[in-house]
Amino acid sequence: MTMRKYIVISLLLAFLLAPATMDARKKKDKKMAKREVKVENVVANVDQPLREVTITDPAKQLYGEWDIVSMRKKKVYTLERAYIYLDFANGNKVYGNNGCNTINGTFQINGYNLKFNDFISSEESCHNVTSEKSIMHALADVRKYKVESQYNAQYMNLMNAKGAVVMVLKRHNLDAMNGAWLIKEIDSKNVSEKNMRVVVDAVMQTIHGDSGCNIINGVITLDPTKDMAIQFEDLHSTEHQCEDIDNETALLLALEKTESCKRINQHEMALLDNKGNIVIVLQRIKLRQQD
Repeated sequence: MTMRKYIVISLLLAFLLAPATMDARKKKDKKMAKREVKVENVVANVDQPLREVTITDPAKQLYGEWDIVSMRKKKVYTLERAYIYLDFANGNKVYGNNGCNTINGTFQINGYNLKFNDFISSEESCHNVTSEKSIMHALADVRKYKVESQYNAQYMNLMNAKGAVVMVLKRHNLDAMNGAWLIKEIDSKNVSEKNMRVVVDAVMQTIHGDSGCNIINGVITLDPTKDMAIQFEDLHSTEHQCEDIDNETALLLALEKTESCKRINQHEMALLDNKGNIVIVLQRIKLRQQD
């Protein structure tokens, strides 16, 4: 009889507490949903057509790093990341990696005509699905180019003399991340009064900052298969002990968890983890000019 009363009482307690638990969950879900609505969707749910980009200043529009994503209509699969870097500032130099070896050369550009010359490479031995020799042959065939954009990425179609596409390059548009930022939130906690700041250089792929206690430095890596993907690695700081060391630790951990970014509004960016949760909110600031 005692056991039966115990079971009945337990069921009644469970029944009474269930609505409160459900209400708490609903409030939490509603709060999270409200937060997510504020973030602008950078990538639309519908297919966005490729839009041709008019090139008026190649030195500004084409400079920098381009990932090799396909070759002769086939995806590129290599052990090392295959890419080229167009350097207009030092005499039209090109360098990068063919998926196995480091490559260096020069290029000539005139309007929409483009040609690579004098390639040399290191002599490592690799077993890629995509042959490094086929990549080099494709680069040698290039005579023209065309740039298109879609979502937050740009694509450069490299074509032969007959106009057939022999290679497609991709560059992510992370210009929105460049610049100086105040750390506004870490894991939904407002820390703006701590005056923690970082400077992101997506072109040089570096991050520098001030945690309010120590100077922070690190490198940025980009995933060529994902749009708006950004990761912070090799993070280290000067090792001073301060009262706000816990905030610095939280910042470093949140940066290490970052997998991508999204624009919140014109002045704020969100850094997200691999599940899409916001781990850091950044607020753009201006750096003071030094005399």
